[in-house]
Amino acid sequence: MAAQMTDAHRRFLQVLMSHGIMEGSEARKLHRCSCEIHQVYYAHDKLDDFISTINSHLQPLFMQIRKGMSEGDGKAHYALVNLAETEITKMASDYTENELELFRKTMDLIILSENGFASSTDILNLADQLKTKKMKKKEAEQVLKVFVEDKWLSERNGEYTLHTRCIIEMEQYILSNYQDVARKCNICHSLAIQSQVCESCGTGMHLPCVRKYFRAQTEPRCPQCNDFWSCDIPGTKQ
Repeated sequence: MAAQMTDAHRRFLQVLMSHGIMEGSEARKLHRCSCEIHQVYYAHDKLDDFISTINSHLQPLFMQIRKGMSEGDGKAHYALVNLAETEITKMASDYTENELELFRKTMDLIILSENGFASSTDILNLADQLKTKKMKKKEAEQVLKVFVEDKWLSERNGEYTLHTRCIIEMEQYILSNYQDVARKCNICHSLAIQSQVCESCGTGMHLPCVRKYFRAQTEPRCPQCNDFWSCDIPGTKQ
């Protein structure tokens, strides 16, 4: 039988819903704060159990709080995911058809790239090739800005990648629709967009997972085939 939902659980859920996604440290603070306000037993190492209780009550609503990882710094994040709709369908209520087409084409560029990024130049060049309705570059720039604000994309120095929220919510969609190229990280088993790949066997790993896995090794070897890992290890001095 599912554990009882308390006002502490409800508060946690409401705040997470308003944010859409929350970094692990913020979620831990919210867990403690929710328990203290509603005088519910609090244990600092029981956040996942606390969330599991919420998820058991969200199940009939086809919703779930999922944990994921930022590909940039490896930090944990929690996002509320709607399981009843495909993610692109869900976006359809917020964006026009040509905005959605631009997002899909941007996603293609990012997922099919070698490093998990697409340049703003390459994305803007797609704006006047849209089948639904062509966009001017200025208009496309504004749409990209909205995708960043809504946490579907992240931007750094004119390069775009999928936001952590997008990866958590769209993992199944991406694995199904990009079967030839989408891969899970060999270490954390989550979808890896920004990753390094073993030249010998094709095993992929997130950059933070690569850094962590090889930290204590004098000679980096693939965890799958044991061949020498030829990529530069991020965060190490060459």
